[in-house]
Amino acid sequence: MLNRKKKIQGLVAFTGLLLLAFGAGCKGFFVNPTLTSVAVGPQAAIQQGKTVQMTAVGTYDDGSTKNLTNVFWSSSATDIASISDTGLVTGITPGQVTITGSSGTVSGTNTVTVTLSGLTAITVTPANATITAGDSEIYKAMGTASGKQVDITDQVNWTVSNDLNGTVSIDTSGNLTTQTNSVTAQTTIQVIATDPTTGISGRTNLTINPAP
Repeated sequence: MLNRKKKIQGLVAFTGLLLLAFGAGCKGFFVNPTLTSVAVGPQAAIQQGKTVQMTAVGTYDDGSTKNLTNVFWSSSATDIASISDTGLVTGITPGQVTITGSSGTVSGTNTVTVTLSGLTAITVTPANATITAGDSEIYKAMGTASGKQVDITDQVNWTVSNDLNGTVSIDTSGNLTTQTNSVTAQTTIQVIATDPTTGISGRTNLTINPAP
């Protein structure tokens, strides 16, 4: 009877050791996963005085994800857009800011563009320019709001009506470039500046002559 009892005790102890070994192999006794990255969103455009709620999603070393609530929020330029402790961004003046959300030592970023409030029109300059293929041109966008003209060059989306098979491009600051092989005959395209929140746009013609 005593031997049987010892055998049962030994079996229980052995089973316990197996469970401990299994637990150790599964993430070190089921320790909490480690945060590896933070995704901040959304990338947004808002008008002055308007708000947008930012969120932070954490990814962990076990592949899981979770919406983070204990986040430290900051704005790269509080004169352009401020952000509250809960991640609510308020647009103050036209411009672009980087919003950072941090949890411990791990952080993520995204951008928020603040556009002009009360925008009624956009004027693109220079108007009706002419260049030679291979040359460049610098464009500005002036927004009309409350009867005043405001430079919103860096707050609009710049596009061209025809990139001529990738030989014409314009960057986010209105700097347009052309390649020498962009045209073989005089060609006219449009340069377009569009406000990302209202969809209001302004445009002008650009004539490109063949390179000599």
